[in-house]
Amino acid sequence: MIDDPPVVGGPRPDGPETDAERRRRRAQFLRELYEAKALRDRVQPRRARAARMRQAMRMRTFRW
Repeated sequence: MIDDPPVVGGPRPDGPETDAERRRRRAQFLRELYEAKALRDRVQPRRARAARMRQAMRMRTFRW
């Protein structure tokens, strides 16, 4: 009989996760997200430039 592989990020059998574990997972997620955005910007420079221009326009027209 083959055991199922452990689920990454799933609930732990020994209780709730600690704040340190949550922060570590969040930091890893944010690193991967930033890396994915950087890769997308490198492979699609025109789309990345257009997105920067849209963001700049949003920031210029933002009202407090």
